[in-house]
Amino acid sequence: MISNATKRSILRWIHLIFGIPIIGYVYSPFAELPNYAPVVRFVSVPVLILSGFWMYSGVFFAIIGLALWLGAIYLSGYGAGLLSLVALFIARKLWLVIRARQSKRSAQQDAADNR
Repeated sequence: MISNATKRSILRWIHLIFGIPIIGYVYSPFAELPNYAPVVRFVSVPVLILSGFWMYSGVFFAIIGLALWLGAIYLSGYGAGLLSLVALFIARKLWLVIRARQSKRSAQQDAADNR
């Protein structure tokens, strides 16, 4: 099994390498270079989203985030894709807060039962 440090290092390098085409796409003179927008849109950005979310919150969150992004882009465009990711982050935060409160409440009940 791969250690967490090795996994983080691999994901970080993937994230950095697939970010290079986006920088090239933004700063390139469009008249001189061939159009590689489809590669950036359909390869680089999904790989960046997957690796970034994986580093941030794990593989489960990464797969949900990538599926949500691709579905929203396909159905409604980039604005909806961005809003869907914002909604996903808000839902994740709410879930973490609710879970923490439930954990605290159960710990308090356990302490009261042991008295």
